[in-house]
Amino acid sequence: MDTVRPKKALGQHFLKDTDIAFRIADTLSEYKDFPTLEIGPGMGILTRFLLEQGHDLTVVELDNESVAYLTQNYKELENRIIEKDFLKLNLSELFGNKQFCVIGNYPYNISSQIFFKVLDYKDQIPCCSGMIQKEVAERMAAKPGSKTYGILSVLLQAWYNIEYLFTVHEHVFNPPPKVKSAVIRMTRNSITQLGCNEHLFKRIVKTGFNQRRKTLRNSLKSLLYKECELYNDPIFEKRPEQLSVQQFIDLTNRMEKYVLK
Repeated sequence: MDTVRPKKALGQHFLKDTDIAFRIADTLSEYKDFPTLEIGPGMGILTRFLLEQGHDLTVVELDNESVAYLTQNYKELENRIIEKDFLKLNLSELFGNKQFCVIGNYPYNISSQIFFKVLDYKDQIPCCSGMIQKEVAERMAAKPGSKTYGILSVLLQAWYNIEYLFTVHEHVFNPPPKVKSAVIRMTRNSITQLGCNEHLFKRIVKTGFNQRRKTLRNSLKSLLYKECELYNDPIFEKRPEQLSVQQFIDLTNRMEKYVLK
């Protein structure tokens, strides 16, 4: 197979370790019955193993030189290469109401946005896995009480079980980046309804963590009437990182009738 790089990609960090690529592909080994969407395949180091392992694969790639490379070297992807921005893609047009999985060596600068988009299709995506920046992976998997526990942790863990699978060191890339990477897997949990106003839940989580060093009494005061009786509740003495997903759900239900319109 031709291994010449697309010219535009020469300044990027390429994963060169095929063992790591195989391990990433293997994170979806139990989901081969589902169509798979790979985000940002680049030169196809992960694509190769996904195809070899028998996945029903479609890829989305924005860079036109990478698209040309994939078209030339992966004939199996004929009519399965989408040259668009994943964040602007209507996944319902691709998969209808079917379930599908998502995987990738994700662009680090938009990885959080990618996972929030996955949440928009949570009832159709039973598993999402791939490689991201290590500190983002740590935030996703963090538990209450941790300094890394935050908005991403709560909103994703409400719907998915998050596994931090393994760390990927800089030397497996060419050129080596300045940060470590990690491979994660998100597996859909059994929750079908949070049991609260989901829009308000997200608003409370985001508002609380936007001033994470403050107590909830201070960080959430912009949402409540000044003389709100809820302020006497001991939970408002806590900081947001001390609350579990369920506690945020309970707090949402208690706050709903007091929230400023």
